[in-house]
Amino acid sequence: MNREKIEVTTAFIKLDSFLKFCGACATGGEAKNIIKDGYVFVNGERCEARGKKLVHGDIVKIDDKEFEVIKVEG
Repeated sequence: MNREKIEVTTAFIKLDSFLKFCGACATGGEAKNIIKDGYVFVNGERCEARGKKLVHGDIVKIDDKEFEVIKVEG
């Protein structure tokens, strides 16, 4: 599986915002729904908390796509 590295300049990013930022979802409503419906995994565990704070090194998986949060100095 190919893991895409997503660079953020903040200490953390909330899961729903991350899904929009990385392009996995087009809207906040779409992000909210796929999180609520249990399609999102964070570090291998199902996550239904759209406000979950993601930090450097966290892995988000949706279907067959994986994204890694990379903190860069901004």
